[in-house]
Amino acid sequence: MRFQDNWSPATLVSTRDLAPGIREFILRPDGYVCAPYAVGSHIKVGVLAAGQPDVRSYSLVGEADLRGYRIAVRFAEDSRGGSRYLWSLQPGARLDVASPTSLLQVDWQRPHYCLVAGGIGITPLVGAAHALLRKTPNVSLHYAVRSQGEAAYVDELSALLGDRLAVYAADQSQRLDLPGLFSGLPSGAAVLFCGPMRMLDAARSAWAACGRAPADLSYETFGSSGRLSTEPFKVRLRGSGEEIVVPRDRSMLDVLNVAGHEVMADCRRGECGVCAVDVVEVEGEIDHRDVFFSAEQKHDNRKLCACVSRAHGVVTIDTMERADAL
Repeated sequence: MRFQDNWSPATLVSTRDLAPGIREFILRPDGYVCAPYAVGSHIKVGVLAAGQPDVRSYSLVGEADLRGYRIAVRFAEDSRGGSRYLWSLQPGARLDVASPTSLLQVDWQRPHYCLVAGGIGITPLVGAAHALLRKTPNVSLHYAVRSQGEAAYVDELSALLGDRLAVYAADQSQRLDLPGLFSGLPSGAAVLFCGPMRMLDAARSAWAACGRAPADLSYETFGSSGRLSTEPFKVRLRGSGEEIVVPRDRSMLDVLNVAGHEVMADCRRGECGVCAVDVVEVEGEIDHRDVFFSAEQKHDNRKLCACVSRAHGVVTIDTMERADAL
C-alpha cells in the first residue's frame, strides 16, 4: 500500500462555525508535535457512521498549527454520516486520527500558479496559497461558492492575496468562466484544483480544450460529490450471484468487506485505485466519484473505485474471488 497509517488518540480542542453549514475543528493528537506537512495533506479521522466505526479523510487547512490539526467539515445531509458525527462532538471529545499524508504533486519551479476551489474544496488550497507565495508572488486564487456567506476563509485569503483573490457567488449571478480563465493564463502556468466532481469534469474539459498539458492541472476532489443523488443500490457478485445492498450512508468498499469479500484499499478518497474492482454488468448507471480513472475509462464502465463510487440500480462485479478459495 502507498501509505502506512500511523494512528493516535486525539482530543477535539475547539470548534468554530465558519459559515452556514461549515465548521472548523482543531484536533490535537496525544504527544502532538507541530511539524511541517506537504501541500495538499489530509488526515484520516475515526468516526461513527450509522453506529458503526468508520474512517473519513479531511484536508488540512493552512500550514502547521501549534494548536493541532485544523480541518473544516461541511454538514451534508446526503453524506455517509461522517459530518453528522463530527458535528455532534463537543470540545474535549476523544477520537482517533492518522498522521498527515498527501497525494498532491506540486512543481515548485513554475512561473505562475492558479488555484481554483469550489465550495469546501478551499480547504487544501489555503495552505497551498501560503506555501506558493513564499516561492513567487504570481499566485492567484479563484473561489466559486453558492453564496458569499458560504465563502469560508475568505478574510484570511483576502489578507494574504489581495486582488489576486476572486470570489464567484452563484446567488449574485457570478460565474467562474473556466475556459476564459485557463486560456488567459501565461505559458508554463500550473493549476491546482479542488472541488466537486462536476466542477472537476468541467475544469479538465476546459483545460484540454485550451491545449494545455494534462500534467499541468493537479487536482483533488471529495468522494461525496457525484453526478447522481446518493441512494441505496445493489452489488451482485459474479459467479455466486449473491446480491448485497449498499445503503446510502455506507460505501461499497465497506459493505463488501463486512460481508466477507475482502477488497484491498488505501487512500479511501478515490485517488489511488487500489480498491478498483472489475465491472461485469450494469443495470442502471454508475456514478464514478473517483479521480483515478480517466473520462474514457469511466465511460467504458469496466472498473470502479469501490471506496467512493456509487450507482443507481444494480452493478455486477468480479472481486476475483473463487469458490474453492473461500
